[in-house]
Amino acid sequence: MTVWHWVRHGPTHEKAFVGWRDVPADLSDRARIIRLQNHLPQEALLVSSDLIRASATADAVQGPSHHRLPSDRELREFNFGLWDGMHFSQVAKEHPALSRAYWETPGDVKPPQGESWNMAAARVNARVDALNAAHPDAEIIAVAHIGVILTQVQRGLGVTPYKALSHEIDNLSCTRIVWSGGTPSVSQINHCP
Repeated sequence: MTVWHWVRHGPTHEKAFVGWRDVPADLSDRARIIRLQNHLPQEALLVSSDLIRASATADAVQGPSHHRLPSDRELREFNFGLWDGMHFSQVAKEHPALSRAYWETPGDVKPPQGESWNMAAARVNARVDALNAAHPDAEIIAVAHIGVILTQVQRGLGVTPYKALSHEIDNLSCTRIVWSGGTPSVSQINHCP
């Protein structure tokens, strides 16, 4: 059994799409970070996306008994392509049908020069499968992004991407997914210690 503790990075305070754009996280809420540290397993592997908002959050929650794995490009947020850095209203104005389809029928719909839900999910799923194979019976803390975590919620619940998008994933929250016999089950979503 491998247990994943998915942590969403600290807030960025961005008011636009943030995908592969490398923006920092606000990690000034030390009390909240300490509560999160106390909630996470004391002995675990720790991995993060290679984007600074995730890797810095991993630095902030890392404990003395955590074994840090290299930051991982495959755990990056969705690639929003040309939309990255644009305000949501601007995207809706410039690409009304495409932006509506992106949220209402997620799957194969993708932003210009970006990736679809299915493309991002396949990328993340492959990395999770590889880490499960390399570290059976491990506790894994993975600091990543809302889209990444929602792909794993979708997988664990066996629901559509649209249904997965209905779940909130707050900054500095923890979502727990247990893998047993190659099958994931979601035991906790968006827990904010």
